Amino acid sequence: MPIKIHSNLPACKILEKENIFVMTENRAVSQDIRPLKIAIVNLMPTKEVTETQLLRLLGNTPLQIEISLIRMEDHKYKTTGQQYLEKFYIPSSEIYKQKFDGMIITGAPIEQLDFEKVDYWNELCSIMDYAKDNVFSTLYVCWGAFAGLYHLHGIKKYPLDKKLSGVFMNERTIPNEPLLRGFDDTFPIPQSRYATLKKEDVLQNDKISILSQSTEAGVTLLKSKNNREIFMTGHLEYDTLTLAEEYSRDIAKGMNVPLPKNYFPTDDVKKTPSSYWRSTAHLFYSNWLNYYVYQETPFSFI
Repeated sequence: MPIKIHSNLPACKILEKENIFVMTENRAVSQDIRPLKIAIVNLMPTKEVTETQLLRLLGNTPLQIEISLIRMEDHKYKTTGQQYLEKFYIPSSEIYKQKFDGMIITGAPIEQLDFEKVDYWNELCSIMDYAKDNVFSTLYVCWGAFAGLYHLHGIKKYPLDKKLSGVFMNERTIPNEPLLRGFDDTFPIPQSRYATLKKEDVLQNDKISILSQSTEAGVTLLKSKNNREIFMTGHLEYDTLTLAEEYSRDIAKGMNVPLPKNYFPTDDVKKTPSSYWRSTAHLFYSNWLNYYVYQETPFSFI
């Protein structure tokens, strides 16, 4: 899917080198089609890295996508310059003036905080409420998934004794689910979090279905029964070395974190890991865009 992004966005050059079809504004306006409008509420501190990871996956199917990067207004960013944010991101208040075919709300490294203690919590709640009627399908990732399940459905997150980090195999719980079409019987999802869900809490909610679960990682994929909300507790968008970089960063800070499971060859941090979730990631995002955004959104919705 050709993705329409700002021509100077750092991710643009990276994706072009990978032969991902990137379309600048000038070319996009010459095409007589309506692109899918996708908003990305990027809550991760490494903005450029997360942008590239998500755009790589969104740019792998045949239709044109117009990307809007969203920044929170009730938050002072420490790792991304204000000039960068003002150039490539629109403030969250701008999204209320339009509708979107799809939205992604990313994770954030704040699982150990109560939701109400997050400085932009009220702002994010307003976005999630807006999305219910003005976004046809919203994908909530990692902390974003916990936040969405809590605010929209009252499903709590529970702290883990130690960080859950690594790549864990999953099994589907619903046959013939379009989101998992083409998946192997078991499939990997990287995890990097300090919180989890209780399956019994989810089962008590008649508006949510569990799509996949893992023996080690618990419930991993869920959706609302109207297909408008998708929740993923892990990070299929992660690059090959993301978990290694997170582990090295945490160790450098003196944190007592476990070695990512099922990741480093023979659990040796000196050996380079390989990605064995990349094809799953591409298929997941392609299925989401195709079955829950493109094929379902009425032409007149936007």
